[in-house]
Amino acid sequence: MNQQLDQLRACMAERGIDVYLVPACDYHQSEYFSDYFFSTRFLSGFTGESCTIVVTKDEAHLWTDGRYFIQAEEQMDAAFTLERMQMPGVPTVAEFLESAVPEGGCLGFDGRLISVQQFHEYSSRLDRKKVRYAWQEDLVDLIWKDRPALDCRPAFVLDEKYAGRSASDKLAAVRAEMKKVSADAYIMASLDDIAWLFNIRGDDVPNNPVVISYAMVTGSDAVLYVHDGVADDAVTAALQKAGARVAPYDQVFEDAAALPEHSRVLINESRVSMALVSRLPKSCVTVPGSDPTTMMKAIKNDVEIQNTLNAHVKDGIAMVRFMIWLKTDIGRIPMTEITASDYLEQLRRSQPLNRGLSFDTISGYGPHGAMMHYTAKPETASELKPEGFLLVDSGGQYLDGTTDITRTFVLGPITDEMKMHFTAVVRGMLSLGEAKFLYGCTGQSLDYLARHPMWDLGIDYRCGTGHGVGFLLNVHEGPQDFRWKTRPGRPAPVAIEPGMITTDEPGIYLDYRYGIRIENELLCEKAEENEYGQFLKFRHITYCPIDLDGIDRKYMSPHEVDLLNQYHQMVYHTLAEHLTPEERNWLKQATRAI
Repeated sequence: MNQQLDQLRACMAERGIDVYLVPACDYHQSEYFSDYFFSTRFLSGFTGESCTIVVTKDEAHLWTDGRYFIQAEEQMDAAFTLERMQMPGVPTVAEFLESAVPEGGCLGFDGRLISVQQFHEYSSRLDRKKVRYAWQEDLVDLIWKDRPALDCRPAFVLDEKYAGRSASDKLAAVRAEMKKVSADAYIMASLDDIAWLFNIRGDDVPNNPVVISYAMVTGSDAVLYVHDGVADDAVTAALQKAGARVAPYDQVFEDAAALPEHSRVLINESRVSMALVSRLPKSCVTVPGSDPTTMMKAIKNDVEIQNTLNAHVKDGIAMVRFMIWLKTDIGRIPMTEITASDYLEQLRRSQPLNRGLSFDTISGYGPHGAMMHYTAKPETASELKPEGFLLVDSGGQYLDGTTDITRTFVLGPITDEMKMHFTAVVRGMLSLGEAKFLYGCTGQSLDYLARHPMWDLGIDYRCGTGHGVGFLLNVHEGPQDFRWKTRPGRPAPVAIEPGMITTDEPGIYLDYRYGIRIENELLCEKAEENEYGQFLKFRHITYCPIDLDGIDRKYMSPHEVDLLNQYHQMVYHTLAEHLTPEERNWLKQATRAI
């Protein structure tokens, strides 16, 4: 990898750039993105999506979060120093830049990859040093000779029988929100928000059915900016019916520059790039705020909810068939992490309305299970043996919903400590799932319910407990989540609302030993309302057994045993009618009361 760094530093020297910043993202600040945008992988060899690289004349540093520490250690080139985010003594990217960029020096980056919010964070520290910014050129592109092509595939219209709400109705709701903040225009860069607003889906990002696009909404116009060939006649006609039109992708920069003087422009500063905002007329006023569509999208309508339940039944069928195969054939036929995940993918794709996976399956056996976002490769895939744990985190995209589920399977003998840890994780998942709480509680209010069995053991997991899930959209969706502490630079926690779907996925990860994660999706629903206010509760909408071979009842209270038995009874009654008699008998045993 040193050759890439040498070439990058040569470009930096030619332009008088002292420090160059390379984030892992696309022009829309997406969590997941196509190979075209993996500049961090090209430079370092690290394949994780959560990553920022800073290159100086003599050093190269790579920041990533706790999900990827082990992976980064194993993958990244030796020329890089790993910066473990949020660990004691580790500077943030902004803090490092403040010390690394010299007085009157130059910081370089591609302005399309840096959000307005990020630029403010960096410039607030660097402006006092009279730093110059070189942001109008992508230096990595100059040296990446075999860079993959940018995916721009045809979009399709999501029928209202799945979406539950017309695009014209959504546009009216957006304009009502714009009016509240006196915004004349609203510029959108968030791909899943744009897809949701216009009721379109695509295939531009692996596993994420979004369309590479921008959008602009005014009081009388709505424009979808896409590459050539993306919007066919059907998409164009559907947009016209909603009162919207199609324009070339890069025209958003010209249209931003052409907005009337003194316009008030609503933007999400964490998603819109500083390169795009820089094109606004100087007299325009930006109105910072979250995308109005984000909360609308997070609160599923009745049609979306019913469709999502249907998708989870199909996903549960695939998971049960996978469990039968895995538990029956382990030790009898050769298996690896890859052949297991491939088999599960085949089962999902055979289900009606399936459109592939919602993310690359995490199939981690033994020590690999401790790597939260492990991806098995042919050269590293472990052979599965009739012993220990296999952690499988997977999900599917269906026309009627998106799924995300994790199960840790016991493949053979395990120790008492492993059973204690497995049971603790299950207890945490069930504890959060049975929560009853007053309206106004955030995920931060509730996170401890899932985490306390691990904390009682003096163990923690370096990630949140759960995230929102889209509807035939991104498997990670905000604004809600379960997380015990706020993260620097992130929005404040939001209240959990009825109609939100959020994952519940505590875990235990012992480096180089094993990992355990159990994940269900929870639908928030109303409970009673009385003099104390509106109470809310959760409903499990993931239908799949929890491997009872990992449970030791002595670590559970009678109430926790009841919760597990009730969950398994619900799983059996939901799935049994869809299975063959043999599969049904297996499921009955797998969901037996303990």
